[in-house]
Amino acid sequence: MAFHPYRTMTEAVKGLQERGFTTNFEFADRLVHDVSSRRTFRADELTIIEHHRFEGSSDPDDSSVCYALEAQGGTRGVLVDAYGVYANPEVSEFLTHVPIHEEN
Repeated sequence: MAFHPYRTMTEAVKGLQERGFTTNFEFADRLVHDVSSRRTFRADELTIIEHHRFEGSSDPDDSSVCYALEAQGGTRGVLVDAYGVYANPEVSEFLTHVPIHEEN
């Protein structure tokens, strides 16, 4: 997999969607949820394929990270969280249990 540099979160989400990461994921109740189908995934059912971190150009507190995830069964999508001070600690903890399979 080639490295894909993105300048903005919007560009990253669009680029990932164009590359097949079409599901919108959200984190709730200690699980990742497919927003459309409402399927849920545990950490051991997901893999981080790549991630992209962004820092706000005008405000360092405006930081975020975009995760490209693949679930067992082939569902591929995007999960977005704040980065740094405003990150959701439950998302951060959950993601420490998700295997990473990033290639540059």
